[in-house]
Amino acid sequence: MPISPSSEPTSLLATIQSPQDVKNLPAGQLTALAEEIRATLIHTLAQTGGHLAPNLGLVELSIALHRVFETPRDKILFDVSHQCYIHKMLTGRAGRFHTMRQHGGLCGFCKRSESEHDAYGAGHAGTALSAGLGMAAARDLARDDYHVISVVGDGAFTCGTTLEGLNSIATTTRKFILILNDNEWSIDRNVGALSAYFASLQETDTYAWLRRNTRAIIEKIAGETARKQVSKLVRAAHGIITPLSFFQELGLSYYGPVDGHDIQRLEKILRIASRNDGPVIIHVITQKGRGYAPASDNPTKFHGIGQYNIEDGSTSKGGVISYSEAFGTHLSNLAADDPDITAITAAMPTGTRLDIFRSHFPKRYFDVGIAEEHAALFACGQATQGLKPYLAVYSTFMQRCVDMIQHDAALQNLPVRFCMDRAGLSPDDGPTHHGLFDIAMLRCIPNLVMMQPKDEAELGHMLATMNTISSQPSAIRYPRGTGEGVPMPQELTPLPLGKAEKLADGTDITLLALGNMNGYAAKVRSILAEQGISCAHVNARFISPLDSACILQQAAATRLIVTLEDHVIAGGFGSAVMELLNEHAAATPVLRIGWSNQFIEHGSEAQLRSKYGLTPEAIANRILNHLRPQ
Repeated sequence: MPISPSSEPTSLLATIQSPQDVKNLPAGQLTALAEEIRATLIHTLAQTGGHLAPNLGLVELSIALHRVFETPRDKILFDVSHQCYIHKMLTGRAGRFHTMRQHGGLCGFCKRSESEHDAYGAGHAGTALSAGLGMAAARDLARDDYHVISVVGDGAFTCGTTLEGLNSIATTTRKFILILNDNEWSIDRNVGALSAYFASLQETDTYAWLRRNTRAIIEKIAGETARKQVSKLVRAAHGIITPLSFFQELGLSYYGPVDGHDIQRLEKILRIASRNDGPVIIHVITQKGRGYAPASDNPTKFHGIGQYNIEDGSTSKGGVISYSEAFGTHLSNLAADDPDITAITAAMPTGTRLDIFRSHFPKRYFDVGIAEEHAALFACGQATQGLKPYLAVYSTFMQRCVDMIQHDAALQNLPVRFCMDRAGLSPDDGPTHHGLFDIAMLRCIPNLVMMQPKDEAELGHMLATMNTISSQPSAIRYPRGTGEGVPMPQELTPLPLGKAEKLADGTDITLLALGNMNGYAAKVRSILAEQGISCAHVNARFISPLDSACILQQAAATRLIVTLEDHVIAGGFGSAVMELLNEHAAATPVLRIGWSNQFIEHGSEAQLRSKYGLTPEAIANRILNHLRPQ
């Protein structure tokens, strides 16, 4: 489908072709620019979907950053980078903003290949601080003097890599700016009037000069001992005034809190920070969803959203529930009869639909923040004490838990249940969010049971199966989006461990499908039947352990095994089948159908499946070409 503009930049925004144009605007026009950017965000994302609420909160800060710093020479890194939409508008991409998250259009995250102004590509939390420090260290080695600025949200400060980076700032470089984008609480609630007054003191060049030079002056007049005592008093006093004084203990000069929607104040403090002789943290308070009532009233819903109605923010929903909703419902039903079941998430209760579980069993629900590694170890600890933890994380984020799944859960035979949402294609978000590598990363781990359901009903039965596994970890992967529309089961019954399900007989080839690819297999079977080819159809269910008996039987009965999976071909389910047949010296060839072993770009599911040959028609043609080579 061709891309068409939904809200063309007009007036001020249309004049912004580069960051220099932002600098050239008179200060009196900046508020109008901010309002126009918000209008563009609201109207465009209503058509394309995207991360609306985070970007509405970062408009003024983005403008101020480009007023003060010189990209691409200065490096601005956005943690996760889902809040980089304004940055893209201000760096020559406003005219293409209507292509946001569309196939062939702008990526919804920073992407180095898209623009020289995107200093670092991202899509996961916890990357900006450490990567920024690496850039600063490289700059220092080259004896250069450009600025490195990492913009990190308060949620990402729970991420282990961010905390590790904080620990290294002072020992890595003397020139680094860290911006804490705090969009969770108001200034008063966080720190009170005294801290606001202290912040006003910091927003002067005089105060900054005194802070830089007082230490040397005192030491010169009264000696080293006096200087140390005064430093202790200053730290103690500051600790009373602000709860964020621990940043100073890490060697950072702390500025703030600063109103993140006051461009002039932001510019002022950014310029002061840019002249500081040591690493700096600027605490900026922003409002998520600012300027659009539906988003500010419900920032969770509008954090990442599909198409919506501008007037009231409503979204149209079909009658078929999502896999995520089915997961939350099934797990809640299981937990009603089993008090040992717990549910764990890493800051994604709504995305994984564990909010359903939380509403029923709040004391058995645990949100550990953006800390997937901690979540996995936390689950392992619960398992040692006889609980039955279910950890729900998107597949692309579960990658961070591979060490814990192997070293802590599998090695110790701990029955942790790893539930991987968004496994397979995550269309509009692109390569940072596709869950196309989890099988390859996990299936080789000993003692791990791994499975994928063909529909939302079988998902419930697989969760029940996991609940019966008491001496080893298990993992389940299921896709993003709506289910197959099948009735939800009234009772959840465990499946026979490692057993596939034969859905149709056939004599020529076997379609061995995994998970949501069973729907494609059924259509392929119909297409091939018109060509006189008889296909058996098997729902694999289990990745590990494979149903060896079923697969070997089908290999002996048909002349070709075709595996279908929503995963890259390299190291995936089809590779496991080939290894099994090779081990048993079976001569039956295997044709593997899956995604190319590359990073798949963003776009709609239909566009991507068509491009990479994963439609039923394309799959059938590949099989025909294999059977009837030219």
